[in-house]
Amino acid sequence: MDRRTVNELIAGSVGGAAQVLVGQPLDTIKTRAQIAPSWNGPMDILKQTLRKEGFFALYKGMASPLIGIAGVNSLLFAAYGVSKRLVSPFPDLSLKQIALAGSMAGAANAVLASPVEMFKVRMQGQYGSAGDKNLRATVRDMWVKYGFRNGIMRGYWITFAREIPAYAGFYAAYEFSKRRFNKSYGQQLPVWATLASGSTGGLAYWLSSYPLDVIKSRVQLRDAPPVGSPLRYIPHEFNAIIVESGFSGLFKGLTPSCDIPAAAATFAAFEVTRDYLLAYTGV
Repeated sequence: MDRRTVNELIAGSVGGAAQVLVGQPLDTIKTRAQIAPSWNGPMDILKQTLRKEGFFALYKGMASPLIGIAGVNSLLFAAYGVSKRLVSPFPDLSLKQIALAGSMAGAANAVLASPVEMFKVRMQGQYGSAGDKNLRATVRDMWVKYGFRNGIMRGYWITFAREIPAYAGFYAAYEFSKRRFNKSYGQQLPVWATLASGSTGGLAYWLSSYPLDVIKSRVQLRDAPPVGSPLRYIPHEFNAIIVESGFSGLFKGLTPSCDIPAAAATFAAFEVTRDYLLAYTGV
């Protein structure tokens, strides 16, 4: 493994930690909006969560992503760096090539993102009752009852399907915004420009993949694993959402998902850490 990839792994893990610390409250609201259709929008979810469970309930399930998303983003940014070098030997890629490299990184990323998000969703889907389980109990329960494939890796294929368009949009939008700022401010962008570019990437991530994320959350939260192949249960879940909530059900929780601060923090932390490592190691 070359030094550039090691630096990308380290910087990605720092970006992942920043993403969780900044974005977890909105992510909790998003997940609850997807899986609890009886609530009346994000503000109702926020009010009820704070009233019934307290402020720290917004950080429910944080242990899984804080531990896991550091690893997920580490893999993601390293895979993206490798994918860019596979797509083109030249450093200046077109936006189409950036999108292709992003989709390749997303496909690789799914293997870690799926279990991390599955445990996070199951923790966020608990509402402060006496029978709520902590992360260790949730992991043990899924392993004992359903094993690796239907327990730990439940929802892998829908996560895989989501990550490909999501990260194509994520990196392409980030690069598009960053290049526009480069024309005005040169190669050394001010921090606010990096934050703004990261925000654009976060918006593109969700707008390109959100219905798939709704399906993923429902599949991962169910007591029983999905039946049949992904080509069967994914369309079945899609149809179930349409029947229950109409077309708008595919976009429930979208507003808190467009988590501009989290996406901005991810890229800013990644870029700052990578620049530091570049100055320190020379690569």
